[in-house]
Amino acid sequence: MERLDTPASPAPVAAPPRRPAGAIPGPASLTWRYAGDWRGVFTSRSTLLLQVAHPVVGAGVGDHSGFVEDRWGRLMRTLESANSFLGYRGEERGRTEAARLREIHRDIKGVDAQGRRYHALNPEAYLWVHATLYHAMVHTQRVFGRGLEPAREAVLFREWRDLALALGITGRHLPEDPDAFRAYFDDMVENRLEDNATVQLLIELDRRPLPPPPKWPLPRAAWTGLALPPSRLMRRTGIATLPPVLRERFGLRWTAADQARFGVFARSVRAAGAATPERLLYSPIAARALRTARRAPGG
Repeated sequence: MERLDTPASPAPVAAPPRRPAGAIPGPASLTWRYAGDWRGVFTSRSTLLLQVAHPVVGAGVGDHSGFVEDRWGRLMRTLESANSFLGYRGEERGRTEAARLREIHRDIKGVDAQGRRYHALNPEAYLWVHATLYHAMVHTQRVFGRGLEPAREAVLFREWRDLALALGITGRHLPEDPDAFRAYFDDMVENRLEDNATVQLLIELDRRPLPPPPKWPLPRAAWTGLALPPSRLMRRTGIATLPPVLRERFGLRWTAADQARFGVFARSVRAAGAATPERLLYSPIAARALRTARRAPGG
């Protein structure tokens, strides 16, 4: 019997490119809302101090960032990076920025003032910087907003874990749920964070306003007059929103009267927030991204 040739097998379909683990936040995420809440400015100083109090982060920032020489440039680059990896400029740009961040941290290494070797991709340090983002979102809502219901916090936490994976943080290093995160955070504050030269430098820089921005058209004194009141407010809210044990560790004086005044301020911010239309609670880029998403087909 004549053998019939079998039809040629179809050419294999190329597998789609493998996407990084995790997810960049999008329009439906809670991250877009809470990371973009303008009230987060009141916890921004304490968040930065939390970050650099980690010995690896403090040494890396002190040795490699150049923020003292170019404070406005460093601030704007940091904001642009955060806006990108948080997804406000689209998922693809978010993934590109997440990969870029991991790549540039590969070369940040050295020996700190105590003779300890450090590397910016130390898993504990790399996770800690990301952990302060989640803490800042939750803490801002707790102090200046209405707080997060447990179910809502669980959703935000899952988004934070997904973003951690997209940033290249290994899943085994991540807390499993909000309760585990709080235990991890408290342990880091109590047993790992330290006073160091970078912490003290930031505290000292915070005693006076930023220098005038580039191309400031008026005399420096005019800038100082405008910037001094909000700078003082930011410094006080930064101290207020630090864990008390760190205020003591860093040598930051905080009295019962200070706490009482801060309580009045926090209540006034909560009241103002409750009366503010939701669309006005966001930073300009967050508000713009949300508007664009709503106008898109199916948005």
